[in-house]
This record gives sequence, C-alpha cells and structure tokens, in this order.
Amino acid sequence: MTVVEWHDEVLGQRLVEALKKNGFDAVYCPSCNEAVDYVLQHVQRGSRVGFGGSVTLETLQLAQKVEAKGGIVLNHNRPGLTPAEKLKIQREEIISDLFLCSVNAITLEGWLVNVDGVGNRVAALTFGPKKVITLVGKNKICSDIHAAMNRIKTLAAPMNCKRLNLDNPCVKTGTCMDCASNSRICRVYSVMVRRPMSSDITVVMVGEDLGF
Repeated sequence: MTVVEWHDEVLGQRLVEALKKNGFDAVYCPSCNEAVDYVLQHVQRGSRVGFGGSVTLETLQLAQKVEAKGGIVLNHNRPGLTPAEKLKIQREEIISDLFLCSVNAITLEGWLVNVDGVGNRVAALTFGPKKVITLVGKNKICSDIHAAMNRIKTLAAPMNCKRLNLDNPCVKTGTCMDCASNSRICRVYSVMVRRPMSSDITVVMVGEDLGF
C-alpha cells in the first residue's frame, strides 16, 4: 500500500465511522470497480432504479450496468426527452426501488452537503425511494461545512454550469457570483446532518476521485 492509498483509506474509514454515528449505513471501497460491484448487489431484475444527475454515475457507466443486470433505469437526462417527459421521470425517481446519486461535498463530521437547481436529487436523497445509495469520491471530502460550501461555489457549481452549457456568470469567472440568472443551478441547498428517520441511505466512500 502506498502512502497515498494509506491516507485515502484512513480518511475513508474515518468518514464511514462518522456517517454511522449519524445513522447512515456506510462502506469504504478502495476502487471504483469495488464500488460498482457493491451497487450492483442491490439491483434486482425488474427493479426500478432512479438516477440523480451525476458525473460520478456517468463515469462509472452505472446506467448501462444496471440495465445489463435487468434493472429498469429511470434517467431524466436521457437524450431526446421532452420537458414533460423529463419531469415525469424525475417524479418517478422519487418513488424508485433504488435511487443512485452522488453528493457535492461531505464533511469529516459525516454531513452530506448538496445544492440543486430543480431539487429532485435532494428530494429523492431525503425521502421517497425504498433504498438510496450515494457514491462519494475522495475529492468530495471537506473539513467542515464552510469548506463544503466553498467547494460548491468554487468547483462544483461553475464546473456543472460549464458541463451543462449554461451561460451563467460563474462560467466566465470560475467561481460563484450569487447570480440572479434564470438558468442559475444553485437554488436548493441541503445539509443532511443525520439520516432522515424513514429513509434507508448507504454512503459508499470511494478511494478515488469521482465527479466534481
């Protein structure tokens, strides 16, 4: 084990313990392949699997792997959907058998920190699906809530705006400008301090960088 791998595992296991204290289920997977294998163990043939908009999930090609195992993929980002079709799928994701997503940041206290434009991801992460699994790369780890919000403002938000081809001020400056743009994606802020009482949530800490 290299020094880098050692450090990643120490932080990952530290997060697992913090998350468990906060009522979440949590596991540490050193590699992306192990994380994918863990997720697929929860996919049954015919189960409806919702996908929150996520570079992490796209990188891991989880939609294709879920389909290959016989799962029914609910993905509102599928190309060619009309706005009405997209909204219908977003609502279906909230009552899926399994909902997969990532987070924008996670603190060493085990808090999940997110910001959404529509709110469908944080809604499903909070309540609705029978099971939620969120995959979190080591690059999302932050020391505290202030560092987590700073990460969102300086990395996640502008990079997601660029990815989505949105002409928001942060695309020009590289950092959040707290804009009033109609296409602003920072609208719904969520900090999950403890597991919601009626929700089954597993956080998979991954010892590799994933998403932004």
